[in-house]
Amino acid sequence: MNEIQKDRNYCLSILKEYTKSESLLKHAYAVETCVRAYASKFNEDVEQWGCVALLHDFDYEMFPTAEEHPFKGSEILKEKGFDDEFCSAILSHANYSGVPRNNLLRKVLFACDEIAGFITAVTYVRPSKSVDEVEVKSVRKKMKDKAFAAKVSREDIISGAEELGVPLDEHIEFCLVAMKKNKTELGL
Repeated sequence: MNEIQKDRNYCLSILKEYTKSESLLKHAYAVETCVRAYASKFNEDVEQWGCVALLHDFDYEMFPTAEEHPFKGSEILKEKGFDDEFCSAILSHANYSGVPRNNLLRKVLFACDEIAGFITAVTYVRPSKSVDEVEVKSVRKKMKDKAFAAKVSREDIISGAEELGVPLDEHIEFCLVAMKKNKTELGL
């Protein structure tokens, strides 16, 4: 394990070098928040897990196609000294990458990716635009509305919780609590 993989400031500088969109930056922070909470729950390396989550989509703005994302990002990170396990964890969040989600970090990253984005979307339609107003039942209700946040895969939200072995409502609640605790940084 090399130390750059646990250095949030270094990973943040990479994220901001490649990602200019405020919404993509906020997505990275939201996924990081949820993944860090799970790392803490499972007594895993919070810093490393957080950095994986922070960088999982860092290449998306520059390389948005399935042919390029997250493959280009993985290549860039390897050139910067990140190890294979770090890069493979990032690759595993894309179903089409062929990299299996065969460890806890990979499962958590996949499970948190879409739900963090969906919770953010639900927050934005609340009158106060505050995550404090969001509840599991409101997330579940919006999941049924196919027109709402249409780009967010409901199937990935459901299968992410299943792969993690956590009931969907429990997973949503866990991520909601984590995001509420970090609402200032998330702008929610």
